[in-house]
Order: sequence, then C-alpha cells, then structure tokens
Amino acid sequence: MAQVTITVCTTCRKTVNGERVPAEPRPGAQLFEALRAADLPKDVRVVGNECLSACDNGCSLALTGGPDRWTYIYSHLDPETHVDEIVKGVTAYAATEDGIVPWRERPVVFRKQSLARIPPQKDQADG
Repeated sequence: MAQVTITVCTTCRKTVNGERVPAEPRPGAQLFEALRAADLPKDVRVVGNECLSACDNGCSLALTGGPDRWTYIYSHLDPETHVDEIVKGVTAYAATEDGIVPWRERPVVFRKQSLARIPPQKDQADG
C-alpha cells in the first residue's frame, strides 16, 4: 500500500462571511497538531506546509496517495469540530487503490467541503 500524506496549511485562518479572521494560534496550525495526535492508519503521515494558496477558503488540507491515487483538497475545515470526520475520510481514502471513496461512504466534511480533485499522475502521463 502506498503511503498517504495529509498536507495541512499551517498558516490558514478561519473565514467568516468571506473575511479572514485574525486569530492566534491559527486554525491551520491547530488542525495540523490535532491530526498529528489523531489515531490515523500506520501508512498515513501528516505534514505541515506554510501555504496551500487556498487563503479565501479557510482551513485547508491536501490528501495525496502517490501516482496511482486521486488527490483531494478540502477547505473550510474546523480544527475543533472536523478532526473525527477527517480521520474517517482519510482512513477510507487510505484503504482504496485509486483514492476514490464511494460518495455515500465519505464523511460529510469530505462530501461538502471538497475544493479540488486532481487526477492520478499516471493518468496524466498516459495522455
């Protein structure tokens, strides 16, 4: 099984009515720490990144699993209420070969707050 990586934007701020709320510690950093402490499958690693360029979309993360899996970017995440759902979604994603979890099996946060879906690298290379 390929390693799955959760990349969390550590500089993300909470967005309310389209406005970024200046808060410290930043929610992105809080989400990063919460996911690092979460009970994730053994092949899942959590890394922080200073920016995912999703600033207008609140707290964001990217979920990747190598060249054979789809990559997802999720936004408007709340480190206080979404960690359990994120762990469920990541666990389901890690159990797939291609990164596609059936719609009804995805936690609500993964169904409603997907910002982007990027095709596997191998598909892009095949033209």
